[in-house]
Amino acid sequence: MMKTILITRKIPENGVKMLCDKGYEVDVNAQASIPTQTELISMLSKKPYDAVLSLLTDKLDAKVFASAPSVKMYANYATGFDNIDLKEAAERGITVSNAPSDIASEAVAEHAIALMLALAARIVEADQFVRDGKYAGWDPMNFIGTDMLGKTLGLIGAGRIGGRVAHYARGLGQKVIYTDVKRNADIEKDSGAVYFNTSEEILKLADVVSLHVPLLESTRHLMNEARLKIMKPTAYLVNTSRGPVVDEKALEKVLKEKVIAGAALDVFEFEPQISPGLIGLDNVILTPHIASASIEAREDMARIAATNIIEFLEGRKPPNAVIGSQHQFT
Repeated sequence: MMKTILITRKIPENGVKMLCDKGYEVDVNAQASIPTQTELISMLSKKPYDAVLSLLTDKLDAKVFASAPSVKMYANYATGFDNIDLKEAAERGITVSNAPSDIASEAVAEHAIALMLALAARIVEADQFVRDGKYAGWDPMNFIGTDMLGKTLGLIGAGRIGGRVAHYARGLGQKVIYTDVKRNADIEKDSGAVYFNTSEEILKLADVVSLHVPLLESTRHLMNEARLKIMKPTAYLVNTSRGPVVDEKALEKVLKEKVIAGAALDVFEFEPQISPGLIGLDNVILTPHIASASIEAREDMARIAATNIIEFLEGRKPPNAVIGSQHQFT
C-alpha cells in the first residue's frame, strides 16, 4: 500500500522530490502562514498519514498525536525539537527525528557574526538615516561605532554553531572565551578559546556575548536582568539560539537604560510576537528568525528530513532519530 506523507508547510523542492521519487504520496500544505493547531489537526485528519514532515512552528502535543493515530513518525525540519512533546510521543510509540545540518550550522554562525559586526558599525541605524533623507554629507561624529579587532567574544554554548562562530571570530582577530556543560577540545585547538566554568565569568569579561544553547528549563531566561547587568556597559548581546533564552522585558530595560551598548536578536521570546518596547529602540537589531536562511542550508535540512522519513518507512532507524524504540527498526 502506498505510504502517505504530510509536509505541514512548503520546504525546498529537493526534499519533496526525494519522497516522491520513492513512490510515496506527498501532500504539501500550500498556505504561507503558520498553521494553528486547529488547522494542523484538520490537515492531519484528511488522510491516514504514515509520516509527517513538521516545522519548528508546529506545536506537536497529545492533542495533535491523538488526532492522527496512523502517524508513527514526525521528522522535524529543524535542529531543535522543543516544539514537540517528546515524552508524549515516546509513550505513544512515535518516532521523532530532527535535521542537524552542518551547512545550516555554518549559516547560523555567519549570521551571528554579521549581527555582531552590524551592531559594532551601527549599520542598521545608518542605513535608516540615509533612507529617511537625513544624510547631508560627511560628518566626523556621525554613527561612531567600535572596532571588533582585539575584542573578546564570549560564547555561552560551544557546540557545533558556537564552534564555527569562534572560528570566524579568531579570523577577525578576536579573543574567544566560552562556557558550556563541558570543555570542548576542538574549539580550544581551532580558535584558542579559553574555557570558564560559569556564564557569569563570561559576562564580566566579554565585549560581545553570543548565545548558542538549546531551550531547556535550565536555559529559559538564562539572560535575565541580573545576568544582563553583569555585562560591560560597552558590550553587545547576540542571540541566534532560541528566543526564551532571553528575558525580553529585562533586555528592553537594560537597553533603554544603556546598561549594555546594544543587542541583536534573530529569535524572540514570544515568537512571532516581538516585545513592542524593543521595536522602537535604535540600539537593537531584529531579524525574523533567518539565521539558517541560506539556500544551501535549507536544501540540506530538507534532504536530512526526507532521508529520516525514507529510512523510517523502509524499516530502518532514521539517522537523526531523537526518540524511537530500537526494536521498531530492522
